Amino acid sequence: MKSAKIREIVLGKALDPMKSETRHSLALVAFLAWVGLGADGLSSSAYGPEETFRALGEHSHLGLYMALATAITVFIIALAYNQVIELFPTGGGGYRVASILVGPYMGLIAGCALILDYVLTIAISVAAGVEALASLLPLGFHAYKLPAEAFFIGLLIILNLRGMKEAIRILLPIFLGFVVTHFALIVYGIFAHASFLPDLVPSTLSETTSLASDIGWISVAGMLLLAYSQGGGTYTGLEAVSNNVNILAEPRVHTGKMTMIYMALSLAFTASGIILLYLLWDAKPIEGQTLNASTFRAIIESFGLGAWANQIMLTVVLAFEAGLLFVAANTGFLGGPAVLSNMASDSWVPHKFRYLSTRLVTQNGILVMGIAALAILLWTGGSVTLLVVLYSVSVFLTFAISLFGLCLYWWRHRNEKFWMRRLFLSLLGFVICASILGVLLVERFTEGAWAAVLIIAAIAGLCIYIRNHYRDTKNAIHSVDQVFANQPFGPQAGPIDPDPNDQTAVFIVGSSRGGGLHALLWVQRMFPGHFKNFIFVNARTVDAHAYGGEGAVEQMRAEANATLKFFVDFCHSHGMASAAYLGFGTDVVDEVTKLCETISTDYPSSIFFTSKLIFEHDNWFIRLLHNQAALAIQRRLHFESLQMVILPMKV
Repeated sequence: MKSAKIREIVLGKALDPMKSETRHSLALVAFLAWVGLGADGLSSSAYGPEETFRALGEHSHLGLYMALATAITVFIIALAYNQVIELFPTGGGGYRVASILVGPYMGLIAGCALILDYVLTIAISVAAGVEALASLLPLGFHAYKLPAEAFFIGLLIILNLRGMKEAIRILLPIFLGFVVTHFALIVYGIFAHASFLPDLVPSTLSETTSLASDIGWISVAGMLLLAYSQGGGTYTGLEAVSNNVNILAEPRVHTGKMTMIYMALSLAFTASGIILLYLLWDAKPIEGQTLNASTFRAIIESFGLGAWANQIMLTVVLAFEAGLLFVAANTGFLGGPAVLSNMASDSWVPHKFRYLSTRLVTQNGILVMGIAALAILLWTGGSVTLLVVLYSVSVFLTFAISLFGLCLYWWRHRNEKFWMRRLFLSLLGFVICASILGVLLVERFTEGAWAAVLIIAAIAGLCIYIRNHYRDTKNAIHSVDQVFANQPFGPQAGPIDPDPNDQTAVFIVGSSRGGGLHALLWVQRMFPGHFKNFIFVNARTVDAHAYGGEGAVEQMRAEANATLKFFVDFCHSHGMASAAYLGFGTDVVDEVTKLCETISTDYPSSIFFTSKLIFEHDNWFIRLLHNQAALAIQRRLHFESLQMVILPMKV
């Protein structure tokens, strides 16, 4: 009881998934979705523009092209992904698009890339946030960056285990502080040096021509493309809304599109505006400081307020920047578990990634994303440059596959209105993303791109093994169902009510009718004539798939009632007294235990039975793929002085 109380204090009280007002209270309106999901894209302005600008080297005047290209690319990708929101209003984003429009194995690659993408969202956001804070401190403090990053990841895990909306509300002031401070600095920084703007375009064209005469136009184009690709992290996060449409407030499609508009406008303005500031204020790298920090310091010092005031203002700006990066890390805890949940529905990853906690969040996914992000930070040493390469490869692989799927869709639906316009937009986005991906793989292969390819391939290989196991298990269960499918109903008609004073056999059943009949016939064979009452219990787990889908909970209730009715009718037809109990919750063990306690009160002479899958070649990994609910329920009932028998069912 004491541990349960501590858990409630830390994570909050349990929520009832069956109440309609619960779903409504958790759904995100466009503004909160912009904060929770859009922070990923907006925060990339803390490192994406810098990576682009640094890639230009001494030819920094070419940054004007990058500023324009960044703004245009953001809108192209955002508009293309609006189509994803329209076509897949239940969420799933790049994974669902690729699975349905291209094929399951391309969907798998997109899903694996998205998993890595969201792990890196957490890792790079936390690392960049700590870098921003470290810019305010002496170099001696930089040795403590990794422990600080581990601390912030742990804090974000706890926040997200409490619930996504609570986490967003806590982080909302930080998000708004970033938007206000950076908007003000960008606007002031541009207008303060507006006199340089008329000369910026001619000088950029002049330098471009001069550079082309030295190294050739192809080399110039390659340099620009490399810098453009290196800043690919700027566009990350634009897919987050399409992945999480299921958590948006109704009407979901409209809310999703509004969120995308907010994201595109804020990201295009901030990212391209910061690159423009680098040009106008002649930004130079300084050891121990980010380019944003040195540029903002120069702008603030131009206010002429004094050293202390300047330092305080810079501290506030960089604190909000670091804070927004931590908010952006939160996107990984929203999107990553959602991708794992969708892949679990298709049996690519363990089914337990669909399970919800008492706070109606995918707890297993949150924990895995946090631990994986921490592992990558330790491996890379928190190097933002290396993380950006890994990040960009995974993001643009997903973008390219998704947009290719949209191209196929609009080509197949050429009879629909405006199909050509939408095909052109999807094709343009695909060419841009595929080009960035290609350049990154070629130019940055030895600098980290190889690791992204290897990690995605390793995850995909593991997923294929898991799906093959689930397929074989499903076929084996189907074979058992087929064996018992021909069990004839008896001649008797009409219900027979159980007598509470008689011996009662209680069967904990699932969706498999064969498993339930296997247990029923086994008990009758082993204890002939002993039991007079036959009670069937079914507790359905309200997982992420059921809770997020439109009408999924109602469909699950109908299927559960149909299964229980089958068992009760079968018993009645053979002259056996029977009844059924049904429950719903996020933890099947808790729900079954509650139902069994109720039944033991109604029928004091009860013994409980359930089936458990037994594999010929069992190991820890097989046990990881299947829940151990039967053993957990038996243990709980034992402490309640209730007897339970587990019947092995070989598969």
